Amino acid sequence: MDFAQAHAQWLERHIAIRTGERRGRLMRGHQYAEKLLLENVWWPVFGTLEHLHPEYEIYDWNRKSQFLDFAFLPAYGRFGIECDGFQSHVKDLDRESFSYALNRDTFLTGMGWRMLHFSFDDIQKRPEVCRMLLQLVVGPYLLRQPTASTERMLEKDLIRLAWTLGRPLRPKDVTERFGINFRTARKHLRSLCDKGLLKPKDQGRDIRHYELIADPLEMLG
Repeated sequence: MDFAQAHAQWLERHIAIRTGERRGRLMRGHQYAEKLLLENVWWPVFGTLEHLHPEYEIYDWNRKSQFLDFAFLPAYGRFGIECDGFQSHVKDLDRESFSYALNRDTFLTGMGWRMLHFSFDDIQKRPEVCRMLLQLVVGPYLLRQPTASTERMLEKDLIRLAWTLGRPLRPKDVTERFGINFRTARKHLRSLCDKGLLKPKDQGRDIRHYELIADPLEMLG
């Protein structure tokens, strides 16, 4: 399958599962520049769009909704990828917006994201530079074999996940994110409840939703 076919199917799939503003944002936000980033930079390196999410919603420290151009979410990493045009991302920024953009990236780094920014000029005219940088940042991380993480590390990852979802956390979210089975996911979620970091949203024994009650900044410190 060539890029055009893969991109069309990938975009159609993401549009189909979106609703409301998330769907509208995808329809408005994924345009020529974003597609060119995938075609010139991403596709030549990976040859697949698997685990890549366009116009991905995240939340800042004030729980304000923001959208990344792309989120790459393999089993053991989180990468935010932005295509920055000079006019819209630099020249027209006021001081407050400039400060917020820097603080947002710093906050996301603290929450476990790895942020990559590519200029539209490089994507269009010097894509080989972008490909080199993409491989430099993502390649070693993806080649690393999964190892048994400590309880503390997994707890931090679960707290980060609960924060970034912006909704109650489900065992299904944990199984999909970390590649563990449902029973193990539920065990770790219950452990966090026992420690006062999460609380069950449902009643009874069949709990399927958990809410974050701990301050993630304290937990991740």
